Amino acid sequence: MNQSMIRYVLGSVLKIEALFLMLPWLVAMIYHEDVAVYYVAVAALCGLFGLLMTYKKPKSYVFYLKEGCLTTAFSWIILSLFGAIPFFATGEIPSYVDALFETISGFTTTGASILADVEALSHASLFWRSFTHWLGGMGVLVFLLAVIPLSGGGSINLMRAESPGPSVGKLVPKIKTTARILYMIYFCMTVAEIIILLVSGMPVFDALTLSFGTAGTGGFGIRGDSIASYSALQQWVITIFMILFGVNFNFYYYLLFKQIKKGFMMEEVRCYFLIILSAITLITLDIRHMYPSVSVALRDASFQVGSIITTTGYATTDFDLWPNLSRTILVLLMFIGACAGSTGGGLKVSRGIIAVRTVKKEMLSYIHPKSVKKIKYEDKPVEHEVLRSLNVYSITYLFVFWLSVLLISLDGHDLVTNFTAVTATFNNIGPGLSMVGPVNNFAFFSIPAKFLLMFDMLAGRLELFPILILFHPHIWREFFTKRDDGD
Repeated sequence: MNQSMIRYVLGSVLKIEALFLMLPWLVAMIYHEDVAVYYVAVAALCGLFGLLMTYKKPKSYVFYLKEGCLTTAFSWIILSLFGAIPFFATGEIPSYVDALFETISGFTTTGASILADVEALSHASLFWRSFTHWLGGMGVLVFLLAVIPLSGGGSINLMRAESPGPSVGKLVPKIKTTARILYMIYFCMTVAEIIILLVSGMPVFDALTLSFGTAGTGGFGIRGDSIASYSALQQWVITIFMILFGVNFNFYYYLLFKQIKKGFMMEEVRCYFLIILSAITLITLDIRHMYPSVSVALRDASFQVGSIITTTGYATTDFDLWPNLSRTILVLLMFIGACAGSTGGGLKVSRGIIAVRTVKKEMLSYIHPKSVKKIKYEDKPVEHEVLRSLNVYSITYLFVFWLSVLLISLDGHDLVTNFTAVTATFNNIGPGLSMVGPVNNFAFFSIPAKFLLMFDMLAGRLELFPILILFHPHIWREFFTKRDDGD
């Protein structure tokens, strides 16, 4: 195992975090806040550790999938451990466990919070809290792929381990160029939202932080009522961008390079928009009697559908007060999630499409036992390896999910709270129902329950296996007993 390469990548991650920690320091300086010293101190600490870990370069840059999974898991853990220090050091979140919960929720773009009064935070901490969404949305390792040379399939292994979705491929022959294209699209869309929100009359700080949360499909608001107090126009802008960031980024690549027909032929994207339109229609019809006009009901329904299916987690209303049909639809959307290759979480629409077609094929085999029919996705046969991978992922997903629900029930809260708390964290959504509804928070959970939910957030964001591999004894035996291939 190439421990030296793992160390080198982790050191590079810390140097990147040190660089980004200077942004909240700059915000603190602008607003003349005393917390500036804590952010610059933690940035220096990250930079020091990063330099020590990257001082000696590995002799070999060969990097395989097991190293990719380990590095990805360690990167997200170390990012969160250091990223939580400013919240704790400033005293704005007195408990380090709570600070870690908030930070992991930020980096994994979950948006579940332990804060009862978010407006009590300094501008610097609000900025850092939201910026963790933006950084975690596309992934810090995807950012590093643009600058670190890897061989032995290393680049694609890192991207495969970090990027959400059933499969990860190259947009262009070089992974480095693919990473740059992804971040260019991500950055430009974020800037576009910021500009439109500014034009709509939103203050600069609000436009920046809310755009970070929208782009990363995270959901940390900077006001106690999330998005409810903003204008109708601003809510519509955020609704549209939430839905756009839930689209497979390959679609934008095709549009960018004038392959429009190929883009609109993507089944997942078409199905994604069909699900959204259907859910909005049903919920609007179900809640219209609760609103002064259909247009207001449509706006709230559109916002919450966009927020939940993309796993963003912003709210304009307490949807826990909606009728059972509407709440049930929202819970189902929590599991469906956004498109593969987007910043959204959940099971992903593409997995749903393939699963439905697998069931259909199995039913046909009962009717016509001798028939031979291939499952197709986007006019291409789905390979057996893809189906095997999907089945294994689904089984693992259900096992981890139900085990989490069982374990969190030891805290003694009601079933709806426990079920939707796990659903909201495992699928990186944020709010659930009952005691974890959009107007509540996760502070009441015990410390063991918070660690369980933190595990769920990381496992859900990294598609399970990069985190689960940490619990396999063979990996640790190999890590500590075999020679280092990088030295």
